[in-house]
Amino acid sequence: MLASPRFWPKDSAKGSISPRSAGRLAFAALCGLVVAWGAEPVAAQGKLEAQYEASLAGIPVGKGAWNIDIGDDVFAAAASGGTTGILKSFAGGSGTGASQGRVVNGALVATGYQASTTTSKKTEQIHITLDKGNVKEFGIVPEPPVDADRIVVTDAHRRGVWDPMTASLLRVPGTGDPVTPDACRNAAPVFDGRMRYDLKLDFKRMETVKAEKGYKGPVVVCALYFAPVAGYIPDRPVIKYLAAQRNIEIAFAPIAGTRILVPFWLKVPTPLGPAMLEATSFITSPQPPRVAKTQ
Repeated sequence: MLASPRFWPKDSAKGSISPRSAGRLAFAALCGLVVAWGAEPVAAQGKLEAQYEASLAGIPVGKGAWNIDIGDDVFAAAASGGTTGILKSFAGGSGTGASQGRVVNGALVATGYQASTTTSKKTEQIHITLDKGNVKEFGIVPEPPVDADRIVVTDAHRRGVWDPMTASLLRVPGTGDPVTPDACRNAAPVFDGRMRYDLKLDFKRMETVKAEKGYKGPVVVCALYFAPVAGYIPDRPVIKYLAAQRNIEIAFAPIAGTRILVPFWLKVPTPLGPAMLEATSFITSPQPPRVAKTQ
């Protein structure tokens, strides 16, 4: 669940990230730094029910949940999160995101994406309709004001892209164990309803993890690089900070019965210490294919 940059803090000052914004980066991780990669066939069907905790320098600041269901011919994914503890007292917020689509010849083909964020100042809703990777229609409510400093998103920017939620599903080709260094050899274009950006992975190492409940086993740890393309304000400190970062790491774990990997933990450096999103519960199981009924 990599957070879409629209969840990231909006510093008014230029040149550096404020301590308040550093704290809100943890909430950004909670609501979704979403990673997008290729849509190729899934080996089988499976499901995931996961709970996550966000922390800043070791202090809990948020919680979230993620549910993914891959069926024979349809799929659905939904996530939610909100701030807790100290962060909630001065930068409270919550968010949800969901995508749904078809499974065509084993490939996940998104048809819709919806997201909602609520802070102390406002609630915002975003929807995107897709057709084979192209944005057919999208909207933001309330409609954001025009900002002359924001780089315009063109029609070309909205072709051949992933919505943030479906993009969270990292497919690994082949027939062997999907939790390998090959999983990190990926890059992807993402459109979140406001911003167009590219994400790139590079392999770093293999680790073993153990959730408090559920999954225990290997994860592949990748370096994550963020490159803004359009729909952003170039002078915004948080954009500059994240684009310059070379120490963001993300660990992927498998959904049982599939060749799909999803984030188990995410670590983003901040001036106040690491913002960390980590699964506390990661329960996944394969779903057997439907058996044709007989007369």
